[in-house]
Amino acid sequence: MKEEKIVYQGNKIIPKSILHEAKVALSYYPELKGVEIEFKYKESIKKSFMQAQPKIANLFKGKNDRSYNIFMSSRFLIEKEEFSMADVPSEVLIGWLGHELGHVMDYRDKSAMGLVIFGFRYITSENYIKQAERAADTYAVNAGMSEYILATKDFILNNSHLSDTYKERIARLYLSPEEILVLVNKLEEEQL
Repeated sequence: MKEEKIVYQGNKIIPKSILHEAKVALSYYPELKGVEIEFKYKESIKKSFMQAQPKIANLFKGKNDRSYNIFMSSRFLIEKEEFSMADVPSEVLIGWLGHELGHVMDYRDKSAMGLVIFGFRYITSENYIKQAERAADTYAVNAGMSEYILATKDFILNNSHLSDTYKERIARLYLSPEEILVLVNKLEEEQL
C-alpha cells in the first residue's frame, strides 16, 4: 500500500506519516524554502536509517536548480534488530530529519563535480564520512536544532536494542553529545 504524500511549501513532497516532524525540521532551515526536496521511504539503506542525496536527473543543472531526495528506511534492520518509523519518538525523528537537511545545506554550495567527488570520497574513506557527518550535525546545531540532535544521539547511544557495533560507528563518526554542547555554548557566547 502506497502512503499518501503531501506537497508542502509548493516544492517539498512528504509522506503523511512524518508530515509534522518534517515541517518542524524544515522550519529551522528557511534557506531551503525554495529548494525542491522529496522525503521518500526506501526498502533498505545500508548502515543507516536515512540518507540525503541530490537527484541525479538535475545534478548538472546548476546549484540553484538542484533538487534532493531524503531517503528513509521503511524498516530499520541493524544487526538483526528491526525497527519501524513508529518505534522512533517524534523529537528523535525531527533530529534525524534535521541532520539530513544539514547534508542538503552542505550540498547546496558544491558544484556538480564537487558532489561527484564528495560521493566517491564518502564511499571510499571513513575519514571523509566522519567529516561529512560532523558537518551535517554542525549545520543542524547552528540552525538551532541542538535539543533534537541530542535527543537523536541519546536514542541511538542509549537504546539497548541497537547493537554495540552500530553505536560505536555513530560515536566514532558523528558529533558526540559533549561536542554538541560545546557548539551550543559557543553559539550562545557569540549572541551575547
